[in-house]
Amino acid sequence: MIIIAAVDDRNGMMFNRRRQSQDRVLRQRILDLSSSSRLWVNHYTQKQFADADAPHLNVDESFLSEATPGEYCFVENVPVAPYEKWVEKIILFKWNRKYPGDQFFDIDVPGNGWCLESTEDFPGSSHEKITMEVYTR
Repeated sequence: MIIIAAVDDRNGMMFNRRRQSQDRVLRQRILDLSSSSRLWVNHYTQKQFADADAPHLNVDESFLSEATPGEYCFVENVPVAPYEKWVEKIILFKWNRKYPGDQFFDIDVPGNGWCLESTEDFPGSSHEKITMEVYTR
């Protein structure tokens, strides 16, 4: 599976049971990246895509157990480390800011055999610059 997460400069994803931030351009980028496969999310994350035309969106609370090789999982509020041995690629979208956080992306990248393959900056709708980092083993 391919993991997607949006993180701040400290790898924070959530604070007080809410996502740190969200961005319309980022959501579209995620839909485009995953368009040739399935995009798995849980019910919390599904709310971000409520207005999107996304026939490849699959919603299940056990989405990290359901995804197969080559399928995407957008993670916001669940630990990923227990599934790391099945992860083929990690795509981190970085807000380039420090937000308050109490839930963090829990796979050590770059580290644990993960290597930075590519990086790209693009403007978002709510953030002047979002950085996409792609990690592979």
